[in-house]
Amino acid sequence: MLPHTVNFRVSARTLTGALHAHNKAAVDWGWQGLIAYGCHSLVVVIDSSTAQTLQVLEKHKADVVKVKWARENYHHNIGSPYSLRLASADVNGRIIVWDVAAGIAQCEIQEHAKPIQDVQWLWNQDASRDLLLAIHPPGYIVLWNADTGTKLWKKSYADNILSFSFDPFDPSHLTLLTSEGIVFISDFSPSKPPSGPGKKVYISSPHSSPAHNKLAAATGAKKALNKVKILITQEKPSAEFMTLNDCLQLAYLPSKRNHMLLLYPREILILDLEVNQTVGVIAIERTGIPFVQVIPCFQRDGIFCLHDNGCITLRVRRSHRSVLATSNEEPDPDPVQELTYDLRSQCDAIRVTKTVRPFSMVCCPVNENAAALIVSDGRVMIWELKSTVCRRNSRSSGSGVSPLYSPVSFCGIPVGVLQEKLPDLSLDNMIGQSAVAGEEHPGGSVLQEVHLKFLLTGLLSGLPSPQFVIRMCPPLTTKNIKMYQPLLAVGTSNGSVLVYHLTSGLLHKELSIHSCEVKGIEWTSLTGFLSYATSTPNNLGLVRNELQLVDLPTGRSIAFRGERGSDESPIEMVKISHLKQYVAITFKDKPLELWDVRTCTLLREMSKNFPVITALEWSPSHNLKSLRKKQLATREAMARQTVVSDTELSVVVESSVISLLQEAESKSELSQNISAREHFVFTDNDGQVYHLTVEGNSVKDSARIPPDGSMGNITCIAWKGDTLVLGDADGNLNFWDLKGRISRGIPTQRSCVRKIRFAPGKGNQKLITMYNDGAEVWDTREVQMVSSLRSGRNVTFRILDVDWCTSDKVILASDDGCIRVLEMSMKSTCFRMDEQELTEPVWCPYLLVPRAALALKAFLLHQPWNGQYSLDISHVDYPENEEIKNLLQEQLNSLSNDMKRLLLDPEFSLLQRCLLVSRLYGDESELHFWTVAAHYLHSLSQEQASKETAPRDKVNNPLDICYDVLCENAYFQKFQLERVNLQEVKRSTYDHTRKCTDQLLLLGQTDRAVQLLLETSADNQHYYCDSLKACLVTTVTSSGPSQSTIKLVATNMIANGKLAEGVQLLCLIDKAADACRYLQTYGEWNRAAWLAKVRLNSEECADVLKRWVDHLCSPQVNHKSKALLVLLSLGCFINVAETLHSMRYFDRAALFLEACLQYGAIEVGRDTEKLIAAIYADYARSLKSLGFKQGAVLFAAKAGAAGRDLLSELDSSRHE
Repeated sequence: MLPHTVNFRVSARTLTGALHAHNKAAVDWGWQGLIAYGCHSLVVVIDSSTAQTLQVLEKHKADVVKVKWARENYHHNIGSPYSLRLASADVNGRIIVWDVAAGIAQCEIQEHAKPIQDVQWLWNQDASRDLLLAIHPPGYIVLWNADTGTKLWKKSYADNILSFSFDPFDPSHLTLLTSEGIVFISDFSPSKPPSGPGKKVYISSPHSSPAHNKLAAATGAKKALNKVKILITQEKPSAEFMTLNDCLQLAYLPSKRNHMLLLYPREILILDLEVNQTVGVIAIERTGIPFVQVIPCFQRDGIFCLHDNGCITLRVRRSHRSVLATSNEEPDPDPVQELTYDLRSQCDAIRVTKTVRPFSMVCCPVNENAAALIVSDGRVMIWELKSTVCRRNSRSSGSGVSPLYSPVSFCGIPVGVLQEKLPDLSLDNMIGQSAVAGEEHPGGSVLQEVHLKFLLTGLLSGLPSPQFVIRMCPPLTTKNIKMYQPLLAVGTSNGSVLVYHLTSGLLHKELSIHSCEVKGIEWTSLTGFLSYATSTPNNLGLVRNELQLVDLPTGRSIAFRGERGSDESPIEMVKISHLKQYVAITFKDKPLELWDVRTCTLLREMSKNFPVITALEWSPSHNLKSLRKKQLATREAMARQTVVSDTELSVVVESSVISLLQEAESKSELSQNISAREHFVFTDNDGQVYHLTVEGNSVKDSARIPPDGSMGNITCIAWKGDTLVLGDADGNLNFWDLKGRISRGIPTQRSCVRKIRFAPGKGNQKLITMYNDGAEVWDTREVQMVSSLRSGRNVTFRILDVDWCTSDKVILASDDGCIRVLEMSMKSTCFRMDEQELTEPVWCPYLLVPRAALALKAFLLHQPWNGQYSLDISHVDYPENEEIKNLLQEQLNSLSNDMKRLLLDPEFSLLQRCLLVSRLYGDESELHFWTVAAHYLHSLSQEQASKETAPRDKVNNPLDICYDVLCENAYFQKFQLERVNLQEVKRSTYDHTRKCTDQLLLLGQTDRAVQLLLETSADNQHYYCDSLKACLVTTVTSSGPSQSTIKLVATNMIANGKLAEGVQLLCLIDKAADACRYLQTYGEWNRAAWLAKVRLNSEECADVLKRWVDHLCSPQVNHKSKALLVLLSLGCFINVAETLHSMRYFDRAALFLEACLQYGAIEVGRDTEKLIAAIYADYARSLKSLGFKQGAVLFAAKAGAAGRDLLSELDSSRHE
């Protein structure tokens, strides 16, 4: 902060410190770009891009164990605006749902009094966004409505549940990790609890697998079989295999369907759930650092891993094709496919000690290109991935790791020649898809190879671990208003002093001053302080005393008492006089010393028989004013005398007057050392009060007041104006009115009074007292208590030190490692986020009022305005009050320069802009919608441009496989075949072989299926069946009558409950369309979609998927957002626009229409014209309701006849 800008508003805030072991997993990175984590019983919210604390939520009475942001996958409008919702759960089983921006708890939930094991928002249905699933130990799963706090259902399980994971591709599948094994639930639904106990599976020990031996490139399937022997078994394994409890984590892979990951300290297993078999192992060498946590990515098949030493690594799956291409030796005739994840980047480790170790990591859900590490000492480190393009020849060919290439497209569309590009925007814009096996890259396009590296872009450090002493700098006055800064000095147990700026809450300076625990700090001015520390006493009870005078701007510190300090009685108190001239230092068994602060000289050391001091305080009265008057008088007299004698030489007069004044100034500076007289009082062991006067280096004993019988041993004194307050070891307070000469004793019934401090400000007679079990604020004028705080009763922490921050705010340092700035009521409150003073602006449209956030979005999406690209909101007609406009402008200014360049680039197309803005807003539902829309609109235009190269082109840049059934059929088939190859290589039991056979038959790979069927050994009970099946498969296509027989058998089987077998037979005789219809009839919608993609031609496939769309749109399913994506993948763009309009998603419908018209994807006819006009008119109305006039006029004009009335309305309101 610049020295001349002054901000007196110090808002209530909490400075947080080291975390508790319970907080280990309490962290989450929301779609809004904010990170929340637990710190003891607090929840801290920080901004991920600037690493500033935005909010500290305080209401939990126990340590927080989980925090989860609400997901943003719904359509946002005035009714359901962008809002910051967070759920946090604690050790006592309490869940609080917060409105983070306002800092208030919306809802509190309590079921049992045990720690919540896991909690998650349900994100997968359009009906409600308020559902929260929680695990209440030992084995209860409860679904809550987080808006009202009502329990929807509760289900108990026999095992102790540790965590759960939802299948990202199928919301009805939920997997529980228990202390014994894994439980699969396949009928999860918000409306009713799961029916049975779920399917329970166990895992035999991964340590029996030779996965520790480096996975060498094996040759031949036999080697691969021996490599991984980890099976999922139905029966409970014997005792030596029971090692699942060292499974640290279970997670589905969001990048491809039906894959799950199990994390062990030394390896990660990738399971294919279709065959319940390990298809990949990432193992650490013997010398490697064990894993702590992993986060699988969505956009690319990659995994962020956190290791024991705080190092974060990114592993990306290797594509097979390039392995074969780059090796110089002869290609292996029988290549074994293995899911290999190569280490692509790693960040620096932290120094791990007993108290400092990595707790957990979170990854940015929007862009997946940054990870934040939470360390136990309260540090948050934000690491961002950066990509660098490297020259082809610089690669070492023998590295064995296939190169990563940058993608051809940016924001969903291949990059134009002149277009600005920001490759580090997100993971899928950094690295292209690892191509599927056996596929060549498109000819003619030059691929750029990229390397990834982590950069530390944000660091937030907490307070050190307690003990603390705190002292606020001298208060604000009219004289120091020009250079005042609200600084708080914090002395720590390791000897350093931290100075915090309380307007921003940021660390201003950290000074390592002492070699032992700091015991006290006293400010000598706004820019300097005295701090003292004492070492641990030796057997004689003597210590080393360190008293340092520190100059804050330079950081220079000098030993205030010179050579003194070693082997003496410990310092008990250091008290500086009101004019900051003298300092009194008291010791445990040694007389008082008086020093001059300005010259660092000892004025007086008291004699041996001086009474033992128990409490001491300087008086606010002094004779500085009368001294100043005398000084002024002498200065004037001197000046007058000299000027008169010089009147004749009028030319010289002016200069001489100036020189005289200078001389007088220098004399007055000398006379500053003429010390003013100050007084102090102290008490001895008997409670007698002594009053002493100090002037220069003389100390006079002026009065003694006999002890008050009602008081015990006096422990502290405070003096302000005409009020003197004493506190004793029994918790009594004695208020002396010096003017009225009356005293009042109040027994507070609390323990020993440890500290009394008056509030700053003229005439402010409030004071704060500190006890062993809390603190109280008193009004001394009325002699009554204003507020009280008691440890164990209204708060869980113990108070270590207190001070005043301003005239109406107090500071409490507590043993949970936090320092709180509170209102005088000492009620812990969260602040409103928009009231906070931030040193750096933060991009977070969620903090704006709903109307403004949506208007800002429209402003960014519909560039250019009036023909020019601009990020200045004053250019557009938006008649909102100035304050809101300024807030919007601040948001726009806070965008990074790269973002501004993209938004102002005329080459940046509408679809790319929609994608970018959905990323900026962290809008999950828009991001998926626009990704799929951009892909299919673009590929449509490519097809129209060149009919002959279309099919090839389509698969060259396919939609990422994480979109599963939304991908192009050819690409989807290739992926499924590759997957079956891998399953076949990895199979190890008859069960697995049978599952592989089934998959091969469905995929139409009959020859390989027959080979597998003939492998069945003669002593297997299925031997006869499988042999006959092999014969059937080989002869099936011969004649017509056999087909009708098989069809009859298949339908009978399906009717009698053997759906899978019947479908298989239908696929054998190429009746896959019928098979899909049967699957859909029996509610197997996902399986039907899968089969249609791999077996049917595009028309038949589209029929099956359209039936699925109707099912998804039906009221009982109500999953229209999924239906929209399926329609996009089918190229039914008109239907998409109609559906969006019927769902009242007017903004998305209007933007989608504009994009379709740009790409020529919709033919404008009579029917479509009507729809287009209706959509534009409705969108114009919604913009008008946001107060965004110019946008409303723009779209009302596009709506033709339907928008005429609206235009005239808008015109008339403009003229008014």
